Amino acid sequence: MINSKRLDIHDRLKIEGGLLNRKPIKQIAERLGKSPSTISREIRAHMCIVTKGAKYSRSFNDCIHRFECIKEKRNKKNESHTWGDCIKHCNKYEKELCPKREKPPYVCNGCTKRVTCQLEKRYYYADKAQNQYQEVLKESRIGISIDEEELQYLNELICPLLKKGQSFHHIYETHKNEIPLSERALYNYIKRELFNVTNLELPRLVRYKKRVNSNRYKFKVDKKCFINRDYENYYQFIKENSNPLVVELDSVEGKKGYSVLLTVHFVDCSLMLAFKRERNTARSVIDIFNELQDELGIFDFKKLFPVILTDRGKEFTNPTEIELSPDGQIRTNIFYCDPMCSWQKGECEVNHELIRRIVPKGKTFDAFSQPQINLMMNHINSYTRKKLGNRTPYEVFKEIYGLEIIKKLGINFIQADEVTLKPSLLK
Repeated sequence: MINSKRLDIHDRLKIEGGLLNRKPIKQIAERLGKSPSTISREIRAHMCIVTKGAKYSRSFNDCIHRFECIKEKRNKKNESHTWGDCIKHCNKYEKELCPKREKPPYVCNGCTKRVTCQLEKRYYYADKAQNQYQEVLKESRIGISIDEEELQYLNELICPLLKKGQSFHHIYETHKNEIPLSERALYNYIKRELFNVTNLELPRLVRYKKRVNSNRYKFKVDKKCFINRDYENYYQFIKENSNPLVVELDSVEGKKGYSVLLTVHFVDCSLMLAFKRERNTARSVIDIFNELQDELGIFDFKKLFPVILTDRGKEFTNPTEIELSPDGQIRTNIFYCDPMCSWQKGECEVNHELIRRIVPKGKTFDAFSQPQINLMMNHINSYTRKKLGNRTPYEVFKEIYGLEIIKKLGINFIQADEVTLKPSLLK
């Protein structure tokens, strides 16, 4: 009889050992007393994606045309070729997938060619699988599970009543049939600042000292929004649409619970915009994109934002309202990186280092206005980059999109000798 207990670290070590020794999934399952489908799901759920080059000092390059391209490059004199350039710059780049990954055991642990293979590889590691399992188990036991539509409904129902001076208890008792939650849950939502109310509208909350464990309530993401928008779908979309321009989104926090920045990074020219938000919510991100459309017009908006790539933060979990304009017109396409894979939008992360030079980590953005944030980004965008041929992001952006769009976005050029990347810029 098959044991129905959950897999533990010892079971996962046996799975990793079996894969390394090229044992079939059925044989691994028999050894553990589990069904083959259990082992198969375990492997596919916790496999790690690795993008490393083969030996002999070659960088990662999974372009299907890489060998023909290299042969062609070698025939040209005085022209060098760097492995991996195809992924970022070549318009003919086409991702090659290993056919062995689509059938059991789905990973490269026991593959004899993994040392010399240049394609994207997938591995199953017992320790990482155990850590991921424990995180999922922990997440399922804590937090607030609600999607953006439900939150918006509660916000519109409760906030006007709170601003009239009514208590949570009074609101809950008089609208019990309209609120699909407990009274305790509503208080937890207030602790996580999910409603558009201030402490002044909750006088008792102002008088009482904040409890130590009040931050243990987390906002759980509605994972349905990631369906058909993961990193594999992103690669497929890029391939089918002839490598459209990509924009990467992220949030930069100063201190927890204070103002945050939404950063918009144009990968092709390394130019970055930043917008101050009072709260790190999905609504604040949607409002910024609606304002950008108002400033640019729908035609220029589609030109600037054909594809958006971002992480899985809660502020990006309402993709439909980002993709659609207020009148229901499709204006962009949004995709998400894999969990714990911020390197998939690495250029955006690298550019944040320049922001940290001016506003060090741990310092709040509350003291800065949006014009000051714009000033900071103007200095960053006027900073020369070696990868752009020693040109600035401003200059490259101007060549691609034109001066008219630059004026609409309010971007200004700073002379080279006046560029300042120190905290003194905003003092």
